[in-house]
Amino acid sequence: MGEQMQIGEVAERTGLSLRTIRYYEEVGLVVPSARSQGGFRLYTEPDIDRLQLIKRMKPLGFQLEEMRDLLAILDPTPDSPDIDDPAARLAEFSETAEKACEDLRAKLAIAEEFAALLRSHSTAGRPQRKRPAAAAGKPQR
Repeated sequence: MGEQMQIGEVAERTGLSLRTIRYYEEVGLVVPSARSQGGFRLYTEPDIDRLQLIKRMKPLGFQLEEMRDLLAILDPTPDSPDIDDPAARLAEFSETAEKACEDLRAKLAIAEEFAALLRSHSTAGRPQRKRPAAAAGKPQR
């Protein structure tokens, strides 16, 4: 069956928290391949691949039901839902992902512009402005 890993190692390898992995199990997106005699979750490489796939969907804004459908197409398991016209559904998901990437690129461009502005101000050697001293008897805000 291949090497089996406990949830801590899986979390380390995927960059997901233990809580997130447990949540994905709770909602049925990923199920550990086995349990140890002590009841610990045991995962295999295909389980990690599935978690990585889920992790890639998250920043694109896919909801749980969409993730479930996408997994049924890309990484089906015996308990996966049946998808009517998987090719058409996959094309819809692809379009959604492309749009989300476009939106993320636009946000990144704005963030990079702002970071460059901050860099230019910090490297310009300008002295810091000092706040005026508070007037006697008036508290500072």
